[in-house]
Amino acid sequence: MSSAPEPAQAQLPAVAPQQGALPSLAPMLKQTMPAVVNISVTMSAQGPANSPFGPFMDDPMFRRFFGIPDQQPEREAQSIGSGVIVDAANGYVITNNHVVDKADTIKVRLNDDREFDAELIGKDPDTDIAVLKIKADDLVALPMADSEQLQVGDFVVAIGSPFGLRQTVTSGIVSGLSRQTGISEGGYEDFIQTDASINPGNSGGALVNLRGELVGIPSNILSRSGGNIGIGFAIPTNLAKNVMNQLIEHGSVQRGRIGVTGQNLTPELAKAFDLESTRGALVTQVLPDSPADKAGLKAEDIITAINGKSVRDFSELRNQVGLLRVGDTVELAVIRSGKKQTVKVKIGASEEVVATGQALSPRLEGAEFGPPSDAARQAGIEKGAMIKSIDPRSPAARTGLREGDIIIAVNRRAVADVADLQARLKEAGDGELLLHVRRGPGALFLLIQ
Repeated sequence: MSSAPEPAQAQLPAVAPQQGALPSLAPMLKQTMPAVVNISVTMSAQGPANSPFGPFMDDPMFRRFFGIPDQQPEREAQSIGSGVIVDAANGYVITNNHVVDKADTIKVRLNDDREFDAELIGKDPDTDIAVLKIKADDLVALPMADSEQLQVGDFVVAIGSPFGLRQTVTSGIVSGLSRQTGISEGGYEDFIQTDASINPGNSGGALVNLRGELVGIPSNILSRSGGNIGIGFAIPTNLAKNVMNQLIEHGSVQRGRIGVTGQNLTPELAKAFDLESTRGALVTQVLPDSPADKAGLKAEDIITAINGKSVRDFSELRNQVGLLRVGDTVELAVIRSGKKQTVKVKIGASEEVVATGQALSPRLEGAEFGPPSDAARQAGIEKGAMIKSIDPRSPAARTGLREGDIIIAVNRRAVADVADLQARLKEAGDGELLLHVRRGPGALFLLIQ
Protein backbone atom coordinates (compact mmCIF):
# COMPACT_ATOMS: atom_id res chain seq x y z
CA MET A 1 0.00 0.00 0.00
CA SER A 2 1.60 3.26 -1.10
CA SER A 3 1.70 6.23 1.26
CA ALA A 4 0.31 9.66 0.32
CA PRO A 5 2.88 12.17 -0.98
CA GLU A 6 4.08 14.79 1.46
CA PRO A 7 2.93 18.43 1.03
CA ALA A 8 5.05 20.47 -1.38
CA GLN A 9 6.38 22.64 1.45
CA ALA A 10 7.88 19.62 3.17
CA GLN A 11 10.00 18.87 0.09
CA LEU A 12 13.22 20.87 0.07
CA PRO A 13 14.71 20.85 -3.41
CA ALA A 14 16.74 23.97 -2.65
CA VAL A 15 18.33 22.44 0.44
CA ALA A 16 18.60 18.79 -0.57
CA PRO A 17 22.12 17.61 0.24
CA GLN A 18 24.43 16.19 -2.35
CA GLN A 19 25.65 12.68 -1.81
CA GLY A 20 27.71 12.66 1.37
CA ALA A 21 26.83 16.30 2.24
CA LEU A 22 24.97 17.48 5.34
CA PRO A 23 21.48 18.99 5.07
CA SER A 24 21.74 22.77 5.00
CA LEU A 25 19.66 25.89 4.43
CA ALA A 26 22.64 27.59 2.79
CA PRO A 27 21.64 26.97 -0.86
CA MET A 28 18.20 28.51 -0.29
CA LEU A 29 19.64 31.44 1.67
CA LYS A 30 22.15 32.25 -1.07
CA GLN A 31 19.16 32.89 -3.32
CA THR A 32 17.04 34.82 -0.81
CA MET A 33 19.47 36.95 1.21
CA PRO A 34 20.30 39.40 -1.63
CA ALA A 35 16.63 40.47 -1.54
CA VAL A 36 16.75 41.45 2.16
CA VAL A 37 18.11 44.95 2.71
CA ASN A 38 19.26 47.15 5.56
CA ILE A 39 17.35 50.39 6.07
CA SER A 40 18.75 53.39 7.93
CA VAL A 41 16.80 56.57 8.52
CA THR A 42 17.58 59.96 9.97
CA MET A 43 15.00 62.17 11.59
CA SER A 44 14.91 65.42 13.49
CA ALA A 45 14.15 65.15 17.19
CA GLN A 46 13.74 67.81 19.85
CA GLY A 47 15.37 67.99 23.24
CA PRO A 48 18.50 66.38 24.63
CA ALA A 49 19.27 62.86 23.49
CA ASN A 50 19.08 61.42 27.02
CA SER A 51 16.63 63.58 28.93
CA PRO A 52 16.18 62.41 32.56
CA PHE A 53 12.49 63.27 32.25
CA GLY A 54 11.95 60.75 29.43
CA PRO A 55 8.41 60.81 27.93
CA PHE A 56 7.27 63.57 30.33
CA MET A 57 9.12 66.00 28.05
CA ASP A 58 6.30 65.51 25.53
CA ASP A 59 3.76 66.97 27.98
CA PRO A 60 3.53 70.78 27.60
CA MET A 61 2.09 71.19 31.12
CA PHE A 62 5.12 69.35 32.55
CA ARG A 63 7.51 71.59 30.61
CA ARG A 64 5.75 74.75 31.76
CA PHE A 65 5.72 73.63 35.41
CA PHE A 66 9.51 73.21 35.38
CA GLY A 67 10.13 76.23 33.17
CA ILE A 68 11.41 74.18 30.25
CA PRO A 69 11.01 76.01 26.90
CA ASP A 70 8.43 74.57 24.52
CA GLN A 71 10.81 74.87 21.58
CA GLN A 72 13.58 72.39 22.28
CA PRO A 73 16.77 72.36 20.18
CA GLU A 74 16.63 69.90 17.34
CA ARG A 75 19.02 66.98 17.10
CA GLU A 76 19.45 64.26 14.53
CA ALA A 77 18.22 60.80 15.53
CA GLN A 78 18.95 57.60 13.65
CA SER A 79 17.08 54.34 13.34
CA ILE A 80 17.95 51.03 11.70
CA GLY A 81 15.65 48.35 10.37
CA SER A 82 15.23 45.92 7.51
CA GLY A 83 13.30 45.63 4.27
CA VAL A 84 12.54 43.22 1.46
CA ILE A 85 12.78 43.78 -2.28
CA VAL A 86 9.55 42.44 -3.80
CA ASP A 87 9.72 43.98 -7.29
CA ALA A 88 13.17 44.06 -8.89
CA ALA A 89 12.04 45.78 -12.10
CA ASN A 90 10.49 48.76 -10.31
CA GLY A 91 12.71 48.74 -7.22
CA TYR A 92 9.90 48.36 -4.69
CA VAL A 93 10.87 47.51 -1.12
CA ILE A 94 8.44 46.55 1.66
CA THR A 95 9.23 47.43 5.26
CA ASN A 96 7.39 48.39 8.45
CA ASN A 97 5.79 51.78 8.86
CA HIS A 98 7.42 52.17 12.27
CA VAL A 99 10.87 51.81 10.65
CA VAL A 100 10.43 54.84 8.39
CA ASP A 101 7.74 56.86 10.17
CA LYS A 102 8.74 60.53 10.51
CA ALA A 103 12.01 59.89 8.64
CA ASP A 104 13.69 62.87 6.98
CA THR A 105 15.98 60.69 4.87
CA ILE A 106 15.89 56.96 4.10
CA LYS A 107 18.82 54.93 2.80
CA VAL A 108 18.74 51.33 1.62
CA ARG A 109 21.89 49.21 1.70
CA LEU A 110 21.94 46.04 -0.37
CA ASN A 111 23.60 42.74 0.41
CA ASP A 112 26.47 43.70 -1.94
CA ASP A 113 27.06 46.95 0.06
CA ARG A 114 25.61 49.27 -2.57
CA GLU A 115 23.64 52.06 -0.91
CA PHE A 116 20.79 54.11 -2.37
CA ASP A 117 18.51 56.94 -1.32
CA ALA A 118 14.96 55.62 -1.07
CA GLU A 119 11.71 57.32 -2.01
CA LEU A 120 8.79 56.76 0.35
CA ILE A 121 5.88 55.65 -1.85
CA GLY A 122 3.39 55.36 0.99
CA LYS A 123 2.84 54.08 4.51
CA ASP A 124 -0.06 52.65 6.46
CA PRO A 125 0.20 52.88 10.27
CA ASP A 126 -2.87 50.68 10.80
CA THR A 127 -1.14 47.64 9.30
CA ASP A 128 2.44 48.83 9.96
CA ILE A 129 3.37 48.52 6.27
CA ALA A 130 5.39 51.00 4.21
CA VAL A 131 6.62 50.85 0.62
CA LEU A 132 9.89 52.37 -0.61
CA LYS A 133 11.37 52.68 -4.08
CA ILE A 134 15.02 52.65 -5.10
CA LYS A 135 16.63 53.11 -8.50
CA ALA A 136 19.20 50.36 -8.93
CA ASP A 137 20.22 47.70 -11.42
CA ASP A 138 20.63 43.97 -10.84
CA LEU A 139 18.18 43.76 -7.97
CA VAL A 140 16.96 40.43 -6.59
CA ALA A 141 13.34 40.15 -5.43
CA LEU A 142 11.65 37.55 -3.26
CA PRO A 143 8.54 35.81 -4.61
CA MET A 144 5.52 36.30 -2.33
CA ALA A 145 3.83 33.08 -1.22
CA ASP A 146 0.15 32.67 -0.43
CA SER A 147 0.21 33.10 3.35
CA GLU A 148 -3.23 31.46 3.60
CA GLN A 149 -1.47 28.17 2.92
CA LEU A 150 0.68 28.44 6.06
CA GLN A 151 0.05 25.92 8.81
CA VAL A 152 1.10 25.80 12.44
CA GLY A 153 4.30 23.75 12.52
CA ASP A 154 5.64 24.86 9.13
CA PHE A 155 9.36 25.69 9.22
CA VAL A 156 10.25 29.35 8.62
CA VAL A 157 13.42 31.46 8.55
CA ALA A 158 13.70 35.12 9.61
CA ILE A 159 16.27 37.33 7.85
CA GLY A 160 17.12 40.87 8.92
CA SER A 161 19.47 43.17 10.80
CA PRO A 162 18.84 42.68 14.54
CA PHE A 163 20.74 45.25 16.63
CA GLY A 164 22.39 46.43 13.39
CA LEU A 165 23.94 43.01 12.66
CA ARG A 166 23.32 42.82 8.92
CA GLN A 167 22.12 39.68 7.15
CA THR A 168 21.37 37.68 10.28
CA VAL A 169 19.40 34.43 9.87
CA THR A 170 17.31 32.68 12.53
CA SER A 171 15.02 29.69 12.13
CA GLY A 172 11.93 28.31 13.80
CA ILE A 173 8.37 27.28 13.09
CA VAL A 174 4.99 28.89 12.71
CA SER A 175 3.72 28.91 16.30
CA GLY A 176 0.29 30.35 15.60
CA LEU A 177 -1.86 32.08 12.99
CA SER A 178 -4.32 35.00 12.94
CA ARG A 179 -2.90 36.43 16.16
CA GLN A 180 -4.26 39.74 17.47
CA THR A 181 -2.01 41.25 20.12
CA GLY A 182 -3.50 44.68 20.72
CA ILE A 183 0.02 46.14 20.41
CA SER A 184 -1.16 48.52 17.68
CA GLU A 185 -4.29 50.06 19.18
CA GLY A 186 -6.95 50.47 16.51
CA GLY A 187 -4.75 48.72 13.93
CA TYR A 188 -5.54 45.80 11.67
CA GLU A 189 -3.83 42.72 13.08
CA ASP A 190 -3.67 39.22 11.60
CA PHE A 191 -0.18 38.18 12.69
CA ILE A 192 1.82 35.04 12.09
CA GLN A 193 3.37 34.00 15.41
CA THR A 194 6.81 32.41 15.21
CA ASP A 195 9.61 31.35 17.52
CA ALA A 196 12.24 32.28 14.92
CA SER A 197 14.20 34.96 16.78
CA ILE A 198 13.00 38.50 16.01
CA ASN A 199 14.85 41.36 17.71
CA PRO A 200 15.13 45.15 17.31
CA GLY A 201 16.35 45.78 13.76
CA ASN A 202 14.57 42.72 12.33
CA SER A 203 11.49 44.87 11.77
CA GLY A 204 10.54 45.02 8.11
CA GLY A 205 12.73 42.06 7.13
CA ALA A 206 11.74 38.70 5.70
CA LEU A 207 10.04 35.63 7.08
CA VAL A 208 10.46 32.94 4.42
CA ASN A 209 9.47 29.32 3.98
CA LEU A 210 11.97 26.62 3.07
CA ARG A 211 11.45 27.30 -0.64
CA GLY A 212 12.76 30.83 -0.10
CA GLU A 213 9.34 32.44 -0.62
CA LEU A 214 8.26 35.43 1.43
CA VAL A 215 5.44 34.49 3.82
CA GLY A 216 5.58 37.40 6.28
CA ILE A 217 7.14 40.70 7.34
CA PRO A 218 8.52 40.58 10.93
CA SER A 219 6.90 43.42 12.84
CA ASN A 220 7.08 43.12 16.64
CA ILE A 221 7.58 40.87 19.64
CA LEU A 222 6.10 40.24 23.05
CA SER A 223 8.79 40.61 25.69
CA ARG A 224 9.21 42.06 29.17
CA SER A 225 12.91 42.73 28.63
CA GLY A 226 12.82 44.04 25.06
CA GLY A 227 14.75 40.98 23.79
CA ASN A 228 13.47 37.88 22.07
CA ILE A 229 11.80 35.22 24.19
CA GLY A 230 10.44 33.15 21.32
CA ILE A 231 7.21 35.08 20.74
CA GLY A 232 7.55 37.10 17.54
CA PHE A 233 4.94 38.35 15.09
CA ALA A 234 5.01 38.85 11.34
CA ILE A 235 2.51 40.46 8.97
CA PRO A 236 1.30 37.81 6.47
CA THR A 237 2.16 38.43 2.84
CA ASN A 238 -1.46 38.40 1.65
CA LEU A 239 -2.21 41.36 3.92
CA ALA A 240 1.10 43.09 3.07
CA LYS A 241 0.54 42.62 -0.67
CA ASN A 242 -2.97 44.08 -0.50
CA VAL A 243 -1.69 47.16 1.34
CA MET A 244 1.37 47.49 -0.92
CA ASN A 245 -0.75 47.49 -4.08
CA GLN A 246 -3.00 50.22 -2.70
CA LEU A 247 -0.05 52.34 -1.58
CA ILE A 248 1.56 52.07 -5.00
CA GLU A 249 -1.70 52.79 -6.80
CA HIS A 250 -3.19 55.50 -4.55
CA GLY A 251 -0.50 56.50 -2.04
CA SER A 252 -2.84 55.55 0.80
CA VAL A 253 -5.09 52.67 1.85
CA GLN A 254 -8.84 52.89 1.42
CA ARG A 255 -10.49 50.92 4.22
CA GLY A 256 -13.59 48.86 3.71
CA ARG A 257 -16.58 49.16 6.02
CA ILE A 258 -20.08 47.78 6.34
CA GLY A 259 -21.33 50.08 9.09
CA VAL A 260 -21.87 47.98 12.20
CA THR A 261 -20.68 48.11 15.78
CA GLY A 262 -20.48 44.96 17.82
CA GLN A 263 -18.84 42.88 20.50
CA ASN A 264 -17.42 39.44 21.18
CA LEU A 265 -19.60 36.58 22.35
CA THR A 266 -19.04 35.52 25.95
CA PRO A 267 -20.23 32.13 27.24
CA GLU A 268 -23.09 33.95 28.98
CA LEU A 269 -24.15 35.75 25.78
CA ALA A 270 -23.86 32.55 23.76
CA LYS A 271 -26.20 30.85 26.23
CA ALA A 272 -28.63 33.79 26.09
CA PHE A 273 -28.74 33.56 22.28
CA ASP A 274 -29.03 29.76 22.45
CA LEU A 275 -25.70 29.23 20.66
CA GLU A 276 -23.40 26.26 20.99
CA SER A 277 -20.20 28.28 20.47
CA THR A 278 -18.74 31.68 21.32
CA ARG A 279 -17.28 32.01 17.81
CA GLY A 280 -18.73 34.90 15.85
CA ALA A 281 -19.32 38.65 16.06
CA LEU A 282 -22.44 39.95 17.76
CA VAL A 283 -23.90 43.01 16.01
CA THR A 284 -24.97 45.61 18.58
CA GLN A 285 -25.83 48.46 16.21
CA VAL A 286 -26.34 48.95 12.47
CA LEU A 287 -25.51 52.50 11.41
CA PRO A 288 -28.27 54.22 9.41
CA ASP A 289 -27.84 54.29 5.61
CA SER A 290 -24.73 52.11 5.88
CA PRO A 291 -24.02 49.16 3.56
CA ALA A 292 -25.10 46.82 6.37
CA ASP A 293 -28.37 48.71 6.80
CA LYS A 294 -29.09 48.56 3.07
CA ALA A 295 -28.31 44.83 3.03
CA GLY A 296 -30.76 44.14 5.85
CA LEU A 297 -28.41 43.32 8.73
CA LYS A 298 -29.93 43.83 12.17
CA ALA A 299 -28.81 44.29 15.74
CA GLU A 300 -28.53 40.90 17.51
CA ASP A 301 -27.35 39.21 14.29
CA ILE A 302 -24.32 37.00 14.84
CA ILE A 303 -21.87 37.07 11.91
CA THR A 304 -20.01 33.77 11.74
CA ALA A 305 -18.20 33.92 8.36
CA ILE A 306 -17.19 36.20 5.48
CA ASN A 307 -17.04 34.59 2.04
CA GLY A 308 -16.80 31.20 3.70
CA LYS A 309 -13.95 32.17 6.04
CA SER A 310 -14.97 31.81 9.68
CA VAL A 311 -15.07 34.84 11.97
CA ARG A 312 -13.80 34.21 15.48
CA ASP A 313 -14.83 37.51 17.11
CA PHE A 314 -15.66 41.14 16.37
CA SER A 315 -12.00 42.15 16.05
CA GLU A 316 -11.51 39.56 13.34
CA LEU A 317 -14.65 40.80 11.55
CA ARG A 318 -13.27 44.34 11.63
CA ASN A 319 -9.90 43.16 10.32
CA GLN A 320 -11.37 41.17 7.46
CA VAL A 321 -13.79 43.90 6.38
CA GLY A 322 -11.19 46.66 6.71
CA LEU A 323 -8.84 44.87 4.32
CA LEU A 324 -11.44 44.22 1.62
CA ARG A 325 -11.64 46.30 -1.53
CA VAL A 326 -14.26 49.04 -1.57
CA GLY A 327 -17.04 48.05 -3.97
CA ASP A 328 -16.63 44.30 -3.48
CA THR A 329 -19.74 42.33 -2.62
CA VAL A 330 -19.25 39.80 0.17
CA GLU A 331 -21.41 37.04 1.55
CA LEU A 332 -21.90 37.01 5.31
CA ALA A 333 -23.00 33.90 7.17
CA VAL A 334 -25.42 35.10 9.84
CA ILE A 335 -27.34 33.54 12.70
CA ARG A 336 -30.60 35.42 13.30
CA SER A 337 -33.06 34.23 15.94
CA GLY A 338 -31.35 30.84 15.96
CA LYS A 339 -31.61 30.35 12.19
CA LYS A 340 -28.71 30.38 9.73
CA GLN A 341 -28.89 32.60 6.67
CA THR A 342 -26.67 34.51 4.28
CA VAL A 343 -26.61 38.24 3.64
CA LYS A 344 -24.81 39.91 0.74
CA VAL A 345 -23.23 43.27 1.54
CA LYS A 346 -21.42 45.70 -0.75
CA ILE A 347 -18.28 47.00 0.97
CA GLY A 348 -18.31 50.76 1.46
CA ALA A 349 -15.44 53.14 2.08
CA SER A 350 -14.38 54.22 5.52
CA GLU A 351 -14.32 57.94 6.04
CA GLU A 352 -10.81 59.21 5.46
CA VAL A 353 -8.97 62.18 6.95
CA VAL A 354 -10.80 65.19 5.61
CA ALA A 355 -8.84 68.19 6.88
CA THR A 356 -5.38 69.25 7.95
CA GLY A 357 -4.84 71.49 10.95
CA GLN A 358 -3.11 74.05 8.78
CA ALA A 359 -6.26 74.42 6.68
CA LEU A 360 -8.35 74.87 9.83
CA SER A 361 -6.13 77.18 11.90
CA PRO A 362 -2.41 78.05 12.00
CA ARG A 363 -2.47 77.07 15.69
CA LEU A 364 -3.40 73.49 14.74
CA GLU A 365 -0.79 73.11 12.01
CA GLY A 366 0.82 69.68 12.00
CA ALA A 367 -2.33 67.69 12.85
CA GLU A 368 -4.69 65.76 10.59
CA PHE A 369 -8.36 65.49 11.54
CA GLY A 370 -11.04 62.97 10.67
CA PRO A 371 -14.08 61.23 12.15
CA PRO A 372 -13.83 59.09 15.29
CA SER A 373 -12.29 55.68 14.67
CA ASP A 374 -14.22 52.41 14.80
CA ALA A 375 -12.70 51.74 18.22
CA ALA A 376 -13.92 55.12 19.50
CA ARG A 377 -17.39 54.48 18.12
CA GLN A 378 -17.52 51.12 19.83
CA ALA A 379 -16.70 53.00 23.06
CA GLY A 380 -19.73 55.25 22.43
CA ILE A 381 -17.95 58.29 20.95
CA GLU A 382 -19.65 58.90 17.62
CA LYS A 383 -19.27 62.67 17.36
CA GLY A 384 -16.26 64.95 17.31
CA ALA A 385 -13.11 65.56 15.27
CA MET A 386 -10.36 63.02 15.89
CA ILE A 387 -6.65 63.71 15.49
CA LYS A 388 -5.49 60.95 13.13
CA SER A 389 -1.84 61.98 13.19
CA ILE A 390 0.26 64.80 14.61
CA ASP A 391 3.82 65.98 14.08
CA PRO A 392 5.46 66.11 17.54
CA ARG A 393 7.40 69.23 16.50
CA SER A 394 4.34 71.14 15.26
CA PRO A 395 2.32 74.02 16.73
CA ALA A 396 -0.59 71.59 17.27
CA ALA A 397 1.59 69.32 19.41
CA ARG A 398 2.87 72.26 21.46
CA THR A 399 -0.70 73.06 22.48
CA GLY A 400 -0.86 69.70 24.25
CA LEU A 401 -2.91 67.82 21.66
CA ARG A 402 -2.03 64.19 20.94
CA GLU A 403 -2.78 61.60 18.30
CA GLY A 404 -6.11 59.94 19.11
CA ASP A 405 -7.56 63.01 20.88
CA ILE A 406 -11.15 63.81 19.91
CA ILE A 407 -12.22 67.46 20.03
CA ILE A 408 -15.86 67.48 21.13
CA ALA A 409 -16.31 71.22 21.75
CA VAL A 410 -14.67 74.57 21.02
CA ASN A 411 -15.39 77.56 23.27
CA ARG A 412 -18.21 75.56 24.91
CA ARG A 413 -19.92 74.86 21.58
CA ALA A 414 -20.32 71.23 20.56
CA VAL A 415 -18.33 69.79 17.66
CA ALA A 416 -20.11 67.00 15.80
CA ASP A 417 -17.58 66.47 13.02
CA VAL A 418 -14.66 68.07 11.17
CA ALA A 419 -16.95 70.52 9.38
CA ASP A 420 -18.24 71.67 12.77
CA LEU A 421 -14.67 72.08 14.02
CA GLN A 422 -13.86 74.22 11.01
CA ALA A 423 -16.91 76.41 11.67
CA ARG A 424 -16.09 76.84 15.37
CA LEU A 425 -12.48 77.80 14.62
CA LYS A 426 -13.65 80.31 12.02
CA GLU A 427 -16.02 81.87 14.57
CA ALA A 428 -13.17 82.19 17.09
CA GLY A 429 -10.86 83.90 14.64
CA ASP A 430 -7.64 84.95 16.38
CA GLY A 431 -9.25 84.82 19.83
CA GLU A 432 -8.52 82.22 22.47
CA LEU A 433 -9.67 78.64 21.96
CA LEU A 434 -11.03 76.51 24.78
CA LEU A 435 -10.92 72.96 23.47
CA HIS A 436 -12.89 70.20 25.20
CA VAL A 437 -11.03 67.00 24.38
CA ARG A 438 -11.81 63.31 24.89
CA ARG A 439 -8.59 61.38 25.54
CA GLY A 440 -8.95 57.64 26.04
CA PRO A 441 -11.50 56.98 28.80
CA GLY A 442 -11.20 60.54 30.18
CA ALA A 443 -11.51 64.15 29.07
CA LEU A 444 -9.74 67.48 29.57
CA PHE A 445 -9.77 71.13 28.56
CA LEU A 446 -6.95 72.83 26.66
CA LEU A 447 -6.74 76.62 26.42
CA ILE A 448 -4.95 77.97 23.34
CA GLN A 449 -4.26 81.69 23.30
